[in-house]
Amino acid sequence: MRVHRNPVYVAPWGRVFRSGACGSEDGKIRFLLFAAMLGGVVAGDAAMAQQSASGEFSSSGPVTLSAGELFVFADNARDAGDFATAESAYRALASNPEMEIRTEARFRLAMMLADRMGKFREAAIEFRAILDEKPDAARVRLELARMHAMLGNLGAAEREFRAAEAAGLPPEVERMVRFYANALSEQKAFGGSVEIALAPDSNINRATRSDTLGTVIGDFTLDEDAKARSGVGLSLRGQAYWREGLTPGARLLVRLSADADLYRSSRFDDVSVGLQVGPEYDSGRDRIQLSAGPTWRWYGLDPYSFGLGINAGWQHPVGKRAQMRINAGVSHVDNRRNALQDAESYLLSASLDRAFSARFGGGGQVFAAREDARDPGYATTSGGASIYAFREIGRTTAVVTLGYSRLEADERLFLYPRRRVDDRFSASIAGTFRSLRIGSFAPLARLRWERNISRVEIYDYGRISAEFGISSAF
Repeated sequence: MRVHRNPVYVAPWGRVFRSGACGSEDGKIRFLLFAAMLGGVVAGDAAMAQQSASGEFSSSGPVTLSAGELFVFADNARDAGDFATAESAYRALASNPEMEIRTEARFRLAMMLADRMGKFREAAIEFRAILDEKPDAARVRLELARMHAMLGNLGAAEREFRAAEAAGLPPEVERMVRFYANALSEQKAFGGSVEIALAPDSNINRATRSDTLGTVIGDFTLDEDAKARSGVGLSLRGQAYWREGLTPGARLLVRLSADADLYRSSRFDDVSVGLQVGPEYDSGRDRIQLSAGPTWRWYGLDPYSFGLGINAGWQHPVGKRAQMRINAGVSHVDNRRNALQDAESYLLSASLDRAFSARFGGGGQVFAAREDARDPGYATTSGGASIYAFREIGRTTAVVTLGYSRLEADERLFLYPRRRVDDRFSASIAGTFRSLRIGSFAPLARLRWERNISRVEIYDYGRISAEFGISSAF
């Protein structure tokens, strides 16, 4: 029996569009975007419906079903509300060696998980699995964007929209994309993410490898803790957010983030926690964010600094495939170990992200920062730029990043013979391996290189680090 690859999508106003979810016609989408989201239903073709209506499958003994019959069986179970049976049947079909069969099975399973069971994370995993094999399946990419939106992952949803645009969409679908892109922020009220990794590091304290430090009164011998130390640590990163609607187009956003590098010797532990609270506004296709809140940092488990600041951000689409962000922030930093480093901190940055194709994209960022410390020797002005590119290679997403920044102090510190001037270079390559995922988590590997060239010896260092762990895939 030939497997039906062209389900019929019935919009609530009665127009019917026949198009493959992932087949060769995918690039010429002829359905209304997100028909299911608007209340549409998916119906099998007349031949399948007639076959399923002829009678029940026998339960008196083993039953052998063709792929088409198993699709009918799964659809009937789904429509009857027996989601467990339907899921088992769809997953059996998803293991079929023929790509079109397993693709259609994953698509129907994902739509059931999303629209009938409210399991958006599980649905996103299935849509992602389809795209690993068929990256130009624009309908599937749009549905994945919808799942990200329902999960509150607005940045990921917008990236998928840009990738879908890069793959090519008919004009009527582009209009719907713009509509849903503007409506993304009205979705999930609470969510979060977490990343856990084992982190070997050649220089956990970002310190010089020199045994001595040159000063205006001679060379000092450095303590072992002041020199570069290698080690293997545990890297923990996570965030949680809560969003509450205020008025149409406006929301209150509360975000808690944490970052920790933990080592066997706790005197090198580095932990920071931040809380940001503020409104988020939509203005046409733009989004404006305002927030304020505290940041705490501990080093060696002892308080290191406390900051209190305000931030503003503006997000603006540039054409169909790119997005620009501008962020500005002002904060007061109270250094708990050296009052001369207390400072007013200012930051301005701009970034541009672009999808070049459905599987390839990149972007860049420039920034300028000012630390107006109490002591001019600690007061610094810095600026820099970074670029990145990502590529989906089968079931792996690879990301390469390059960066450069320069920092200059206002004056030299009394102890050092020269004013501090740093040139910092960095590079990283990372991969997320979805073929080895466990639930919604996927293994990751990241390799970083960092070199800071400074006129002041104590700030001159090199570093190579790696991370091997898992992160939330969505």
